[in-house]
Amino acid sequence: MKSNRFDIIVIGAGHAGVEAASVAARLGARTLMMVMQYESIGRISCNPSIGGPAKGHLAREIDAIGGEMARVADLSGIQFRMLNQKKGPAVWAPRSQNDRTLYSTEMRCAMERLDNLEIKELTAEEIIVENSTLSGVLTNIGEVFYAPKVIIAAGTFLNGLIHIGSKQFSSGRAGEPAAIGLTDSLIKLGFQIDRFKTGTPARVNLDSLNYNKLIEQPGDEPPLGFSFYRDIELKNRVSCYMTYTTEETHKLIQDNLHISAMYGGAITGTGARYCPSIEDKIVRFGDKDRHHVFIEPEGIRSNEGYVNGISTSLPAHIQNKIVASIPGLEEAKIIRYGYAIEYDCIASGQIYPTMESHKIRGLYFAGQINGTSGYEEAAAQGIVAGINAIKSFDTTEPFILPRSSSYIGVLIDDLTTKKTNEPYRMFTSRAEYRLSLRQDNADERLMPIGYKLGLVSNVRWKRFQENQQVVERELEYLKKTNTLNNELVKEPTRLINILKRPEVEFTDLKEYGYTPPADVSLQNQQRISLEVKYEGYLKRQAEDIKKFEQFENYTLPEEIDYMSIATITYEAREKLSSFRPYSLGQAARISGVNYTDVTALLVYLKKNRFIQ
Repeated sequence: MKSNRFDIIVIGAGHAGVEAASVAARLGARTLMMVMQYESIGRISCNPSIGGPAKGHLAREIDAIGGEMARVADLSGIQFRMLNQKKGPAVWAPRSQNDRTLYSTEMRCAMERLDNLEIKELTAEEIIVENSTLSGVLTNIGEVFYAPKVIIAAGTFLNGLIHIGSKQFSSGRAGEPAAIGLTDSLIKLGFQIDRFKTGTPARVNLDSLNYNKLIEQPGDEPPLGFSFYRDIELKNRVSCYMTYTTEETHKLIQDNLHISAMYGGAITGTGARYCPSIEDKIVRFGDKDRHHVFIEPEGIRSNEGYVNGISTSLPAHIQNKIVASIPGLEEAKIIRYGYAIEYDCIASGQIYPTMESHKIRGLYFAGQINGTSGYEEAAAQGIVAGINAIKSFDTTEPFILPRSSSYIGVLIDDLTTKKTNEPYRMFTSRAEYRLSLRQDNADERLMPIGYKLGLVSNVRWKRFQENQQVVERELEYLKKTNTLNNELVKEPTRLINILKRPEVEFTDLKEYGYTPPADVSLQNQQRISLEVKYEGYLKRQAEDIKKFEQFENYTLPEEIDYMSIATITYEAREKLSSFRPYSLGQAARISGVNYTDVTALLVYLKKNRFIQ
């Protein structure tokens, strides 16, 4: 039946699933997206916020390629801030606090508007492979849907198990069932499975807080969002608040570690090192007498506040005491209790940079099922998987972003060359070329790619080109134009040399006779300033990138038999056979593959005429 046959099936409708389904449908594929609860499409399951260090970079890159996350984040944003502005520009990061309900509603509406996308409330139970060929998906009601390409974006739902103290119950996240059966199907197909853990803090009634004891954190004015060339009106509607844990908080946790699911032995999965529970913080950072706690509103029509910083799996009665021990929260009423959740994911080393699996052609994985943590990391994988699933229908080159071009490239490269022993989280420190990969120039780096793919509209593309012309025009003007004679300069000096001075901001150029035209936005002023002030560093980094890309351009044939290359160490042969790197550069970044191995591999490739 035609109604049961699709080009692409996407299992899951979280951040990875919606991006994968969206690009597949927009690029012309008849696409089915399966979701366990229709109302949960695009749901922000933990903190209702987008962005932050490195994550804000990812959100902007997704937007530049043509994804949905940034646009929906701007539409549902209730507070906007640029983090790390006291540090270097490479780590400046946009962050939004979002209305949880509105974000999901906007994302669902975006999916419902897509012509080629069909959404069904179903649970996938088995991946159907016949004669080593992927053919479709069997659902929980016994119905089979057929497609040559399947993208699994199951989040934390595979055999999800929630822990609150000694209490355990099957769930994909609070209030939603776990996905049972799909893990067994993957194991039968030969995939290795890991068990990871994440968690969430308590939510409180905002009306029950003592704001006199909290430190207000208002949004930035003017607010700056994520999406390029959209004309979405941004407005700060709420403030967030900050407080700290106390000695009483720490003693409560220390005295009750034995009944924490994490430290009591109930949890076997590995948790995120860089997003620790409050129990982890107290144990691992015993020298700290306090930890930050942030109160973040979950919506403009909601009294619910997310207590960021005290993620926990302690019993409910202990959570009540912990919250009450924090200044400003003494009388706080808990609406939802925190919990830890264990879930199944794919062990690292089983996917290509296209997100396609090694074992089953046409089967892709995206999001937390690949052992990552975070909405933005998931969305980035989703858009890459969706694009490559489309590209696999013809003979065009796969969509692979080098780590020199984007944080998305760094993320995918790390996932396909490194062993992930814990939930992977993106940081700016993971990117070698982060000064070139700033959040403000994501459009310049990636929008031409998005437009070529057909994911960036003609309207946005035209505005991008016009904006580039404005930046280039003003840079040229600053290079050619001298300052006016005044007491600030002894002799005429090029404006660009004035701007290079560390103490001079773009707006200070007015004192030297330069007033920017009306079409030079604040964002463009900042971009021009950064390009000028860091010109020397950026040139050196461009040279480093050029050298880096020489190795990246040596692509490795899929059929190569690494175990037969006697000149490479046995450990390296095993690692190369397992990870199946896409390029010689990727091979060099695999742990256990040393410089001598890479050199021997290069000699082998040339000898056998795989490369010239």
